[in-house]
Amino acid sequence: MTTTTRRSTALMLLPALLATVAATPAFAQGAAPQWTLVQAGHLLDRPGRPPRGASTLLLRDGRIEAVRDGYLQASEFTGVPATATVIDLRDRYVLPGLIDSHVHLVSDKAGVEGQLGGVSKGVADHAYEAAVNARKTLAAGFTTVRNLGDEDGVTLALRDAIAAGKVPGPRIIDAGSAISTTSGHMDPTLGFRDELHAALDVHGNTCDGADDCRRAVRRQVARGVDVIKIATTGGVNSRIGAGLGQQMFDDEAVAIVQTAHLYKKKVAVHAHGADGIAVALRAGADSIEHGTLLDDDDIALFRKTGAYYVPTLSTVNGYKERLAKNPDAYTGEVRSKIEWRIGITGKSLERAVPAGVRIAFGTDAGVSLHGRNADEFELMVAHGMTPATAIQAATVNAADLLGLADQVGSLEAGKRADLIAVSGDPLSDVTVLKQVQFVMKDGRVEKDVRGVQASAGAASTAR
Repeated sequence: MTTTTRRSTALMLLPALLATVAATPAFAQGAAPQWTLVQAGHLLDRPGRPPRGASTLLLRDGRIEAVRDGYLQASEFTGVPATATVIDLRDRYVLPGLIDSHVHLVSDKAGVEGQLGGVSKGVADHAYEAAVNARKTLAAGFTTVRNLGDEDGVTLALRDAIAAGKVPGPRIIDAGSAISTTSGHMDPTLGFRDELHAALDVHGNTCDGADDCRRAVRRQVARGVDVIKIATTGGVNSRIGAGLGQQMFDDEAVAIVQTAHLYKKKVAVHAHGADGIAVALRAGADSIEHGTLLDDDDIALFRKTGAYYVPTLSTVNGYKERLAKNPDAYTGEVRSKIEWRIGITGKSLERAVPAGVRIAFGTDAGVSLHGRNADEFELMVAHGMTPATAIQAATVNAADLLGLADQVGSLEAGKRADLIAVSGDPLSDVTVLKQVQFVMKDGRVEKDVRGVQASAGAASTAR
């Protein structure tokens, strides 16, 4: 795509983004309360507990005031005006807004194409791409995400813009630039010739030795990140033939975790090999991402520390679809690692579930496809979870991991009014979560395609 084309595309997108913002109501201080009644045919208000039947949620200024059985009207609540908005979801199954604990919103390409895009596209390009991917994610029913690594502060800025109501998107917990050792998985110079390294390694995210790793954490804290992301092993997409085992020493991992916790930041750890997983868990990491080669010692450490496991099974879908479109999308050692990853994906989850390891939902969207986050549910169930526990992983558990359990993850009085609606029972068939018809975030309707889908279906039948 030429520079002129990119600019034209950006200009075409801007009116749509501004129109969406203009259509989004704000809850201004001092204004009259905005009351909404949501009538649900079935309600999974607290995943992990039995669902409710016909129910009504009372919302005030973007938060939940009450949850009651039956289809109630405004007059049946004290102090609620007759003019309260009523949203009729009596033919739908309602549950909390979903949470993806592992996304990369600036990334929509991978392999050779992704490497080229990393040097041919500028910050503005990545900013628009992140905004579009955020909108896709929200439309898929994911009202909160944890973004685990980007460059140039794009997602930090997007986080703040969404929070201020300037652009639509999910609530973002952001890690800024992920930290690794030199030649580790997040070293930005991997795969590029030597004379380009100085231009690429400008984010201060690589470190060597305990003291230097403390500096790297403080660098991200100074940028305003919400969480620290590190890598203790090699990565599938790392353009280096160093394998997927441990690539960070114990003292480096301990220094990172201790420094992050000093600043009240949790630590998410990219780790595939069992040795690197153990390094992270011994250091006190809060979550392990991918965890492809869990062994018995790792599982024992999970149980001892209470850390969360985020399986990110959806990466295999991204790999398969990109290879189907372009057999040369990945080359060399990366292609070999991808083929290995496809074959082994899910095996660790099959061990972790019966062992009682705490699971949080995460997709690695960016490697997998944005807007297709719910594909992860089907894979989780295929590898040992039930629909109920998979949904719990994407709501209650993920909210706890992200430090937002008092805000989101369930539909209870005092929490944010984040909810979605689907046409089937996700506890019987988790794949219905791939077709979310209604999305509300902070009491604002972000998506409602029920009538559109019905009209389209009728038109198709008529033809």
